[in-house]
Amino acid sequence: MPSPLLLAFTSILLWSARAWLGTLVAHVPPFLLVGVTLLIGSLPGLARAREFTRDPRVLASGIIGLFGYHFCLFMAFRLAPPVEANLVNYLWPVLIVLFSPLFLKGYGLRWYHLAGGAVAFTGAALVATGGHLAPDLAHLPGMLLALAAAVIWAAYSVLTKRLPPFSTAAVAQFCLVAGVLSLASHAWLEPRVALAARDWAILVALGLGPMGVAFYTWDAALKRGDPRLIGALSYLDPLLSTLVLVVLGGKQLGLVSAVAMVLIVAGAVLGSLELFQAVMRARA
Repeated sequence: MPSPLLLAFTSILLWSARAWLGTLVAHVPPFLLVGVTLLIGSLPGLARAREFTRDPRVLASGIIGLFGYHFCLFMAFRLAPPVEANLVNYLWPVLIVLFSPLFLKGYGLRWYHLAGGAVAFTGAALVATGGHLAPDLAHLPGMLLALAAAVIWAAYSVLTKRLPPFSTAAVAQFCLVAGVLSLASHAWLEPRVALAARDWAILVALGLGPMGVAFYTWDAALKRGDPRLIGALSYLDPLLSTLVLVVLGGKQLGLVSAVAMVLIVAGAVLGSLELFQAVMRARA
């Protein structure tokens, strides 16, 4: 069995391609996109269907978390520049820190939590406004959807700690149910479209990688490893994801976006200062 850090890094590498792959199928209706990829993402865990959860609270949390997050994220990529929307989405690490004392017992809110949040949100505001006092409101809906995605993923991650323990196989159950609901919404609300072979290839890549295997390896990493180290490792995600968009997607990383990226990552690191201090003490 691979080490927990290797499992976590596998998830981060797969997630780094999510934004780029999402831009390649931006013409696919969002409910159809999310539904197909979540159904494909459920495939690796179906062999362990006996371990699916029967707790309605766990099931509801997983469905809302996975479906809501990806729907908002892919919609954000359509309504705002992908690089900027992706950066706003990566407020979720610092939001996890800020949400923890609100929803979990034994987690205090210290000065560096608030300072980290302020720095990260400054970076997000810089992205949303483009560095101008009079921002371009045309991209505001996309930025708000990216922020909503960050809030949903952070809330899902934190609230999971309040739920009864569940098997990693339940991730497949979340994907399966959410995928079916999304396809039903597509049939009801969206126009029918014909997908080309290239579209299907990209959807399969999305479903098996960033929206499939990545969830299972992430869950296994958190259950077997030190969550402080794994959380610290997650700060590579916005850097790698933005790099993939720029290098493979041909997107432009302007000065404002680069500064914003530094602020968001710095805010997340500052907000988790206690974790780094604990790791250093453990090694001493």
